[in-house]
Amino acid sequence: MDAFFASVEQKDNPELRNKPIAVGGSGDRGVVAAASYEARKFGVRSAMPSSIAKRRCPNLIFVKGRHDRYKEVSKQIMSIFHEFTDLVEPLSIDEAFLDVTHNKKNLPSASLIAKEIKERIKEVTGLTASAGISVNKFLAKIASDYQKPDGLFVIPPKDVEQFIEQLSIDKFFGVGKVTADKMHQLGIFRGKDLKERSLAELTRTFGKAGVYYFQIAQGIDNRPVNPNRVRKSVSTEHTFYTDLSNKDLIRKDMIATAEDLLRRLKKSGFRGRTLSLKVKYSSFEQVTRSKTILQELNRLDQILNLANELLNQIELKESIRLLGLTVSNQINFSEPQQLTLDF
Repeated sequence: MDAFFASVEQKDNPELRNKPIAVGGSGDRGVVAAASYEARKFGVRSAMPSSIAKRRCPNLIFVKGRHDRYKEVSKQIMSIFHEFTDLVEPLSIDEAFLDVTHNKKNLPSASLIAKEIKERIKEVTGLTASAGISVNKFLAKIASDYQKPDGLFVIPPKDVEQFIEQLSIDKFFGVGKVTADKMHQLGIFRGKDLKERSLAELTRTFGKAGVYYFQIAQGIDNRPVNPNRVRKSVSTEHTFYTDLSNKDLIRKDMIATAEDLLRRLKKSGFRGRTLSLKVKYSSFEQVTRSKTILQELNRLDQILNLANELLNQIELKESIRLLGLTVSNQINFSEPQQLTLDF
């Protein structure tokens, strides 16, 4: 979807249309969750501190997020996808992979399907969507970002090699900023540069991810569209009203963060045994610590004790602006379970 949260707000409130808006908090500690395309022209982006966004766009209008409303619209859009195929893999609340090799309407091409889906989304929700079409998930994802908003971009098989070779490494799906910077240091700036590196070199430098980088440089991505994609984690985070440098105050706030995490775990039904603590310093530098235990993480005292243990591993070299907790490493109850009785 195109600037999903912001587009929903503009659609529901005509007074916001054609104006630069940001969904998120407007205070000094606020963060932009989504920005309209009018705001993006000023350099406003999601995850940007609201204070910076206001400096870049003085006329920026902040709107409080309505996540229940976004979920409602997301369900409508996902239902439209299922009118065309059952092979739908949600990537996020506003994005999904579709395998339309065999589609329910027997349309002869993916381009016609994408066009009809876009029309149905506009008809049902009043929103615009962008579509990317290609031979695999990696290329389709990149294509979907190419002509936003309201775009439709196709990378046909005959153009795959040339497209990847000229593509900036920063645009590669699955290559984040830190990895891109590391690749730049190695002289890798475009797909052509990545393609020239051997599998051995990439795995030596990037570990298991090196296999993925080697394959996508060749245009290879054999991952199927998985309609039964399993949730891999549950997380929550809290940005403090003022930066904290006292661990006792941080631990006090951690109680509310852990309580929220436990609520989300119960609501989602997710059952995991790895807890990760994320700390973001006032300079926006971020560090994480994790620990895996044998039992399921499902009690407040258990989560708090582990979170405090992880906090003790982190040096408070400067004040902290954000604290986050994540439970991952889902327990597979279909695997054999061992029981020991000690008399």
